[in-house]
Amino acid sequence: MKRSIIIALFALFSIVQAKAQQSEIFATGGKAIKGYDAVAFFKQSKAIKGADSLSYQWKGAYWLFASQDDMDAFKAAPEKYAPQYGGYCAYGTAQGHKAPTQTDTWTVVNEKLYFNYNAKVKEIWVKDQANFIQTADQKWPDLKNN
Repeated sequence: MKRSIIIALFALFSIVQAKAQQSEIFATGGKAIKGYDAVAFFKQSKAIKGADSLSYQWKGAYWLFASQDDMDAFKAAPEKYAPQYGGYCAYGTAQGHKAPTQTDTWTVVNEKLYFNYNAKVKEIWVKDQANFIQTADQKWPDLKNN
């Protein structure tokens, strides 16, 4: 009985992960950037959790904000504030696949927001950011809806 429950849970998790990675936006539980305020990364240079009461739907995901001003800024120019590669790992995108990300791996480079899979991957990515960004920019159009 336990084994069949574990197998069922694993199958369900695999389906959810596959579906999530088919989306253009990496959204955990339907929330982009795990519910963090995209604008705050630029304006306050830190990760700030958004509020469910300040939610805006864009590209099939809910974007949460810590303030009405941040939500208004995002609504006016979502492409300016949304993370590159839909919030998927910048390094992974450069390698030709979508990978989930951790919010604490964020970086703003040339006024664009990037995330990585984890701190170790971010260390690799930071060493050759310009080339990884160039490669990921070329690969993203083919990856974004897969």
